[in-house]
Amino acid sequence: MSGENRKLFSVDSHVYIPPEAIRKHVASTKLDAFDEAVKAYEKYDEDMKQGETLAMEDFVDLEAASHPGYREGPARLEAMDRDGVAHEVMYNDPLDDMRFYNNLDTVQDNLEAFNRALFEFASVDPNRILITYHLPITDIDFAIEELHRVVQLGARSVQLPNSPSVLGLPDYHDERYDRLFAAIAESGVVIAHHLTVTKHLWGTFRRDPTPQKGIFTGLPPSLMMEPMMWYFLTGILERHPGLKIVWVEPGLFWIPGFLRFLDRRMHQHYDFPGVKELPSTYWKRQMAVTFVDEPEAIDNRYELGVENLLWSTDFPHPCCNWPNAQAKVAEMFKDMPDEETDKITWGNGARMYGFA
Repeated sequence: MSGENRKLFSVDSHVYIPPEAIRKHVASTKLDAFDEAVKAYEKYDEDMKQGETLAMEDFVDLEAASHPGYREGPARLEAMDRDGVAHEVMYNDPLDDMRFYNNLDTVQDNLEAFNRALFEFASVDPNRILITYHLPITDIDFAIEELHRVVQLGARSVQLPNSPSVLGLPDYHDERYDRLFAAIAESGVVIAHHLTVTKHLWGTFRRDPTPQKGIFTGLPPSLMMEPMMWYFLTGILERHPGLKIVWVEPGLFWIPGFLRFLDRRMHQHYDFPGVKELPSTYWKRQMAVTFVDEPEAIDNRYELGVENLLWSTDFPHPCCNWPNAQAKVAEMFKDMPDEETDKITWGNGARMYGFA
């Protein structure tokens, strides 16, 4: 398949679900707590930025960000059809869920309402609009219950916090998560870890003198090293070989060298109990990574694994492949065998998310 007729599977794009769309799914007895959580998040955002700004026109493709498909399901299908995108895995903006963790007494109610609002967006065609639902990890019994509920809605992807310690919770090697990982593996859904910003990086944002905050925006990929190592080096993937994990927007430039670095350490003066394989083996067996227009996806495809690469539109973020995705794909992959291009732009996503 080639040219303007290629069937595309985007494994990372974004929607915006405003607080009012979530609020209508909150029980009347919990509305005050929800409003307090939203206000606390807004205050957190203000405190982190301290008057510094990053204007939308500096950072986001305005054509995509202003398209009604960013907020409305039917319009999103039209945007997908325009580019021949058959399926699109979607994440909500803002990406972090700080606003729901401000009050741990209501996090379950808030996240369930959030997931219901996400499903409402996707309900126009949940087989094409593939929402990544959030799982709360504050209560594992409830997390498993919510997993089963969203699976019944057709979920193929769930998002977990990248760093439980930021929430004051044990890291993912702790045995408290084993039941959750087992349930996720049994369900067949993908665990997604999306690039985001932690609190300490906002200090860089405030100090960054460049007009588009180019120092700040270049740092988040480095944050993905820690959660990757937690999976690789604590035995999680050995104990749960059925887990499928997708790293979303981590940047590809550092991953080949990072895998080589981790593999070397397995033969040095370190002991990693419960780890039986090289990190690169676990990577190719259980992980995949999304990208937008990075040449590293082409140059390093054999080291990363052709089957481990997932193309995305990243609608409506910077370097967005929408609109004109067909032409952009043709240009990006012009020197690659068509069979490999088809895997990266269609087959790998279809396989991981249950369409093949």
